[in-house]
Amino acid sequence: MNKKSLSGVILLWIAATCVLASGSVLADVSLPKLVGDHMVLQRDEPIMLWGWGDPGEAVRVEFQGRHVKVKTDSKGRWKLSLGSFSAGGPYNIVISGKNRIVLRDVLVGDVWLASGQSNMEFPLSRSPTGYMAGVVNAEQEIVDTDYPQLRLFKVQHAVRFRPASDVEADTWAASTAQTAGQFSAVAYLFGRELHKRYHIPVGLIQTSWGGTVAEAWVSPEGLKSLPEFGKDIDTVAHADESSVKIEHDRYMQLKAQWIQQHADEGRGERDGRAVWADPAFDSSAWPTVREPQSKPAEALKGFDGVVWFRRDIEIPCNTTGRTVWVNLFVTGKTDTTYFNGKEIGHAEGWGKPRSYAVPPELIKAGRNVVTVRLTGANGYVGMFDSDNPDKLNLQIGSTRIPLAGQWSYQPDIDLAGYPTPSTLSELLDDPNRATVLFNGMIEPLVQFRIRGVIWYQGESNARDNRAEQYRKLFPALIEDWRRQWGYDVHFLFVQLAGFGHNKRDPAEYPWAVLREAQSMTLALPKTGMASAIDVGDENDIHPRDKQTVAHRLVLSAAKLVYGENIISSGPIYQSMQVEANRVRIKFSNIGSGLMVKDPYGYIRGFQVAGPDGKFHWAEARQDGQDVLLFSDAVSQPAAVRYDWSNTPDGNLFNQEGLPALPFRTDAS
Repeated sequence: MNKKSLSGVILLWIAATCVLASGSVLADVSLPKLVGDHMVLQRDEPIMLWGWGDPGEAVRVEFQGRHVKVKTDSKGRWKLSLGSFSAGGPYNIVISGKNRIVLRDVLVGDVWLASGQSNMEFPLSRSPTGYMAGVVNAEQEIVDTDYPQLRLFKVQHAVRFRPASDVEADTWAASTAQTAGQFSAVAYLFGRELHKRYHIPVGLIQTSWGGTVAEAWVSPEGLKSLPEFGKDIDTVAHADESSVKIEHDRYMQLKAQWIQQHADEGRGERDGRAVWADPAFDSSAWPTVREPQSKPAEALKGFDGVVWFRRDIEIPCNTTGRTVWVNLFVTGKTDTTYFNGKEIGHAEGWGKPRSYAVPPELIKAGRNVVTVRLTGANGYVGMFDSDNPDKLNLQIGSTRIPLAGQWSYQPDIDLAGYPTPSTLSELLDDPNRATVLFNGMIEPLVQFRIRGVIWYQGESNARDNRAEQYRKLFPALIEDWRRQWGYDVHFLFVQLAGFGHNKRDPAEYPWAVLREAQSMTLALPKTGMASAIDVGDENDIHPRDKQTVAHRLVLSAAKLVYGENIISSGPIYQSMQVEANRVRIKFSNIGSGLMVKDPYGYIRGFQVAGPDGKFHWAEARQDGQDVLLFSDAVSQPAAVRYDWSNTPDGNLFNQEGLPALPFRTDAS
């Protein structure tokens, strides 16, 4: 054979090899990330498996002596049911097409999906950024994490404009100190207690994202009954993912180039001196913004570099010579704080409360100036927690002078030519658009059979006067997920913990309205609620006592799902009866009886109003298994409220140690 012929044969052989290799790759049966080694399959229910292959490819699955065959459809998708099995394992599953996959160490038990915002995302141990400190006694909890039959699967954050075919996630893993430490604390503690209580394998799927709103977790179909989300749904539905990514990348590149070009143009410092912190500096021409903010200042156009904030504060003459504290609570992201031109503190990181002592010699009677040099991130710079503006203050002994309100501000760089983000470029990083988290973090999971859902969310929906909307939105979410899974999934949720300062007199609170909406959702079948009203922290939206929260979810599951005859929640308002100038309140679900956590028997947290609707604090006492209350300011009682505030101090429980649920009798 001559060289020319030989080279032709070699080329043909290479081409054939490439075709075979290419065909082999295309023919390989593949699986979603949720179906893999170490997974837990739902016991006593039809086990569904699914995946992809070539159109028309024959797929065979072997499990515990059963063999099931199916062919892929015209798009290469396949799905089959293995039947139902009792708890046990570990087992292997063999999946064969034109390739062969062996799934090892598979268990059959109960699978629970954990979702919501940051209080569900809150990890068992301190988060790598330090933003979340971990649960109470985290060190001891981490020691108790070695459970081979407790399996964890964590879905990564993903914004999607169309229903995704798969999630972004790591593989299933058995519980160890390494895997459990950064897993949802509520989910882990819930799953561990179930595993110990029922001695079965437990699988936990965490799919949560801090700061997100409920509508982001609902499908377009599920939001049809709420027309106010129509515009958002339409924007998402018409967004092309590739175009959005191109526009987002273009904007980020423009912004980075602009910042690099102007990096040396800082205006607030001269020769190492903070001239914009000097009390003599004239900032009267600066724009103003209300702090703390609930969202970034629009005038900053997404700029998150250095911005200076200034505010004059009047200090009475009788307070001079004493130590003063500047309490900024939390800022984003790095701050250097000045008082009358002198630096008094510096901190880095999100979510770290800032409290700085002012040396007495810097304080003078009359006008003083607080200046904060902030560097933000993710398009945000400023002070936040607009739900609790009183945390932003200047403290002198027991006296607090508010710092919330109008602040003058100025970016360190002139933003005249700063690139402005388009609506399209912002879509990619926005997890708070309706449907986008359902598409990316729920839709790919709905074929996987689960025992139920645990949900901890609502803080974000209590803002912007939207708490009452949750009455419809939350049930819509639950009913939507049930449609997606194809059966009435058990749905357990956490009623919001106490957070934020209360006013001295009875008042209106969006958080109280949202808690009410959560209670109303119990009208749906197969739902249960764990109250966290008594384990909150008025200064921290992320209370660290997740053990109590998880345990109460377990009690709800034990009664609702596992059929135990137990008391799973605290006393629930049943009726009120007016007796002259007093009101008698009756409760259901009192268990072994009412209990007042006060050595003298005084019950806190009750308010009463007359026909004028103005509420006053009430004196309340236990009377048998009722509560009897009155107020000298109300001669004709007409309505009662209990624990109606941000961080209630109510002390009425049942003998089982579960708190009475907040309520009002004047609800519309």
